Amino acid sequence: MSTGMIFALAGAALFVTGVAGLVLQEHLLRKILAFNVMGSGAFLVLVGLGQRSGTPDPVPQAMVLTGIVVSVAATALALALARQLFNLTGGMRLPRKAPDD
Repeated sequence: MSTGMIFALAGAALFVTGVAGLVLQEHLLRKILAFNVMGSGAFLVLVGLGQRSGTPDPVPQAMVLTGIVVSVAATALALALARQLFNLTGGMRLPRKAPDD
């Protein structure tokens, strides 16, 4: 088994862990952290599978670098929105919509 495949499998495991955290957690900060873990798993899969005959391909690496920058910006926005939610409601849980009667 090549190192690229090991990275890809570890990335898939991180992605699944992030999805599970995103679905199972109710606390908003934990959801944001799970989303970051999920993104890191996707980046690791791209880097692991982005090789041609053992040499790294620069295109997936550039995509991952761009994705990391976008991920940092999205995390900053999500944290700012979470802080605003905390200031308005006093909690870090998303309000549930009441069912229509």
